Amino acid sequence: MDKYPDQKRAVQYLYPPIDPFDQRMLDVGQNHVVYMEQCGNPDGIPVVVLHGGPGGGCSPAMRRYFDPKVYRVILFDQRGCGRSRPHASVKDNTTWHLVEDIETIRRQLDIECWIVFGGSWGATLSLIYAQAHPDRVQHIVLRGVFLMTQAELDWFYGGGAGKFWPETWARFESLIPPDERGDMIAAYNRRLFSGDLPLETRYGRAWSAWENALASIHSSGTSGDGPADYARAFARLENHYFINQGFLEFDGQILAQMDRIAHVPGVIVQGRYDMICPPSSAWALSEAWPASELKMVRNAGHALSEPGISAELVRVMDRIAEASDRHDTD
Repeated sequence: MDKYPDQKRAVQYLYPPIDPFDQRMLDVGQNHVVYMEQCGNPDGIPVVVLHGGPGGGCSPAMRRYFDPKVYRVILFDQRGCGRSRPHASVKDNTTWHLVEDIETIRRQLDIECWIVFGGSWGATLSLIYAQAHPDRVQHIVLRGVFLMTQAELDWFYGGGAGKFWPETWARFESLIPPDERGDMIAAYNRRLFSGDLPLETRYGRAWSAWENALASIHSSGTSGDGPADYARAFARLENHYFINQGFLEFDGQILAQMDRIAHVPGVIVQGRYDMICPPSSAWALSEAWPASELKMVRNAGHALSEPGISAELVRVMDRIAEASDRHDTD
């Protein structure tokens, strides 16, 4: 008998695979070209999907949370990752560049207003984009909330999560000399940007493995090695954003500016046992956001693929579609 039968049932919550009807490379300036795709219904409700990381890239699995008869789904690889070029580049790659890229895509596709859907770093970027352009956002759907605060970075890279996974933390920490371990983000930064490709790849794999090992509630504390170029890009981009505190003006900025989108309806889907982005951030966000609804999913961790997370996200998007249909027929 399978130890975790629910894992096999995760796919039942998702819509069947759908192929893009539009794929293109968009020149967004500063020598960056981003990959963008559209799938679903060309005349449907537009929803932009913001992937995690920074540096994760979008995947075909992300299309499956949306009824293809109802939604016009737009996905793109953020600067420096996935199919976007230049690969693993952090030059002219900040939160504010990404916010402008989202606006460039919206204007290119002639979309007036859309739903913003994002998880983890994608949730961070969703909130920052919405606060910058509240008139362009009709609904926000978030998963695994990360508010880009120093407290959250200290939790994950300062030993907090390591208290639950000491053997996994020890592997992550062991590559750094003891006198540098007081600031693991800075220590990894020196190696990820050393200019030595084998060294950058080695530390990119270790950085990515630490995060991937804690993503699922069913984790054993280990993760297999992914492609070297993916791991290096993911680690460099994530580290670049984190060492610069997300390029925000001050710590706690997102919560402090929630009044800008207080009127925008939203749903927060959060795993109760999320080791990467603890539920306290989702709770604080819901308390500061009158138009939001918090869905705390028991027996779930951080990953988008967690069965409970998948089921809730599909329910949320179906509910929004039904409400839109009722509004159109009134």
